[in-house]
Amino acid sequence: MNQSKKWAWVSAAVCASVLGALSVPLSALSDNDDKALISKANALFKPLPSTDALENTELTPLRVALGKALFYETRVSSDGRLGCVTCHNAAYHGADALALSVGIQGKVLPRNAPTVFNTSLLVAQHYGGNRASVEEQAYKALLSPVAYGNTSNEQVETKLTKLGYMPLFKAAYPADAKPVSVENWSRAIGAFERTLLTPAPFDRFLKGDAQALSKSAKLGLEKFISTGCAGCHNGVTVGGQTYQKFGITQDYWQVTGSTPKDAFKGYDKGRFHDTKNEADAFIFKVPQLRNVAVTAPYFHDGSVETLPQAVKVMAQLQLGKQLSEEEVTQIVSFLESLTGDIPSDFAKVPRLPAAPN
Repeated sequence: MNQSKKWAWVSAAVCASVLGALSVPLSALSDNDDKALISKANALFKPLPSTDALENTELTPLRVALGKALFYETRVSSDGRLGCVTCHNAAYHGADALALSVGIQGKVLPRNAPTVFNTSLLVAQHYGGNRASVEEQAYKALLSPVAYGNTSNEQVETKLTKLGYMPLFKAAYPADAKPVSVENWSRAIGAFERTLLTPAPFDRFLKGDAQALSKSAKLGLEKFISTGCAGCHNGVTVGGQTYQKFGITQDYWQVTGSTPKDAFKGYDKGRFHDTKNEADAFIFKVPQLRNVAVTAPYFHDGSVETLPQAVKVMAQLQLGKQLSEEEVTQIVSFLESLTGDIPSDFAKVPRLPAAPN
């Protein structure tokens, strides 16, 4: 069995086994079915937790505050202009609204930057899943030639000390003999990012508030389940917990209009670029769908500009289905219920240390 057919079979099997017993015809939905739909939804999705503290890790206010400062800090990068906030901006709901993000010295990156909101809950970071956690992502970004562009950990630690961060690191990590370290950099940024959770109307619905969703959104939720979307987009983040082939029914670029990238010597093949295993060709981490309605453009290369078009593309490429305009509108209405408020602390720009004279 070739790889494409294998993934198509797996996807169909998952959808059939997980969703078969959960779907009812759209025509059966009425105001009296709210309780049944809430029960059905809870079998596939879960509300966001109140915190994402790692086991045995305390998200102290001092560590979170330090992490926020470092998140907004650009002077650590090799050109002094790039920080986490460059690609994850409050104005764009934790993303950057660009098809392809921009790194140091204006280098255009080969992939789109997803929102930072709720990302600590995902199975891994990056589209290829090559970072196990938000902490590892923050750590490795420092020496990335397209991100911060530093040449050594010592260089980073020297910069942080010269910028006046020593008191903040000491306060956040008082027991450490060497408080200013790249390890503590990654822990602090991770602590901050683990607070960036965005509860949405859908969470209230899952907890029993039937009025949290409009009738159109409820119809969209039912269609999202019955069509098979929830076979991959499920769990607390409505996706982001598994890996799947992108382009089960045909090559994805034939539908998305994606173009080859020099960085990949052709079309982006997902996890293959990290593992060099042909079995991973075109396998990507399934994106989370929380805040998807406000984080366009879509897919790993930002090749699709609108959410209705992205819904059509996914139905065609992953499920081999053509949705009607009404069905697309209903599914989009459901996806809009996944939009949460921007965390209040995230939008407030912190006061960064002034470098000592």
